[in-house]
Amino acid sequence: MDILADLKRELSLLASWRHDFHAHPEIGFQETRTAAKVAGLLSGWGIGIRTGVGGTGVVGTLQGRRAGTDAIGFRADMDALPMTGRAEVPYRSTRPDAFHGCGHDGHTATLLGAAKYLAEHPDFAGTVHFIFQPADETLRGSPAMIADGLFTHAPVREIYGLHNNPSLTPGKIGIREGAILSGCDPLRIAVLGIGAHGAQPHHGIDPIVVACELVGLLQTIVSRSLNALDSGVVTIGTIHGGTAPNVIPDQVVLEGTIRSMSTDGRAMMLRRVREICNGVANSFGVNIICEIGPGCPPTINHAAQSAAVERAARRIVGPENLVSDVTPLMASEDFAFMLQERPGAYFFVGQAGQNCHHPEYVFDDEIMPIGAAMFVQLAYDRLNGSEPKQTESRGKQWEREAAPD
Repeated sequence: MDILADLKRELSLLASWRHDFHAHPEIGFQETRTAAKVAGLLSGWGIGIRTGVGGTGVVGTLQGRRAGTDAIGFRADMDALPMTGRAEVPYRSTRPDAFHGCGHDGHTATLLGAAKYLAEHPDFAGTVHFIFQPADETLRGSPAMIADGLFTHAPVREIYGLHNNPSLTPGKIGIREGAILSGCDPLRIAVLGIGAHGAQPHHGIDPIVVACELVGLLQTIVSRSLNALDSGVVTIGTIHGGTAPNVIPDQVVLEGTIRSMSTDGRAMMLRRVREICNGVANSFGVNIICEIGPGCPPTINHAAQSAAVERAARRIVGPENLVSDVTPLMASEDFAFMLQERPGAYFFVGQAGQNCHHPEYVFDDEIMPIGAAMFVQLAYDRLNGSEPKQTESRGKQWEREAAPD
């Protein structure tokens, strides 16, 4: 059986699904049309479906023809970005305010391809759950599905996800044990000073001066508090304050993002942001309101499941197309929450073109059979006992889940 060759013959079908999703994008928790199409396709292949999970999520459940109680999960994100796309493609977005500029249309079509293949070739023991998640771009879709009983109704032993990666050579599979994507915590700081005439600053407390001091001090978190062998970023992206050049305002608002590649690093960085805000407030005699979150943790791959992705990649694309210690990205992904609940791994599929979130980004249809074949191979490998299913050796000790409902 040549899984990849079989799925390449389905490319036109996979592309038709993706182009339809691309032409009709829906942003987080509004993916009603997308979810309905996903549910309809799954149902048509004899796959059991559960809809409305976490709002607009869909879960498909497929039993293998062999007896078994084990279960595995595969996840794809469905939402688009609230931005205008400028890619000149015949199936371009019909909405000026939404655009699949991150490839989630391709991820959804990829997982549908894997679901169709496994429904037609259910030569595995146990159960596969196909998880189509809403609102990844908001980092809230995964927690919503988990809170709605995702892993009660789909009691998977382990879970896998993928993402296209324009910084990786087209067709290659990238995987690494440990952190592959950063944690992300949004930051908003309001500096409340005392307004005054620009010529008489001694009558007030200038929040602009305080904000400038604060921006510089926040950079010391990475340079002087974070372990030099770890990675992190504190970026202030917007500064709002003032209405006239000769008026000292009474308020300045800073907004930014905190990125971290480890759980311990994330906790330290969040603590130091608050400590610096408190210290600067005391030094200048102002009130500083520091609001962080809700964010998400780093996406941390587990050892056994990362090794399983490597083995599957060697079979699907060959060892020459496997990058086994791929460079992690400072982008973030709420699949991280699922990896806190179950052991699993998140891997990249390389493609050419503009980076994600660029207005001229175009997903590469040619990589969908590769991603689908990876899911299929993982299902066969992990459910049919052809390789070890060792539990995670570090962190949370995973216990075997009960048999699927």
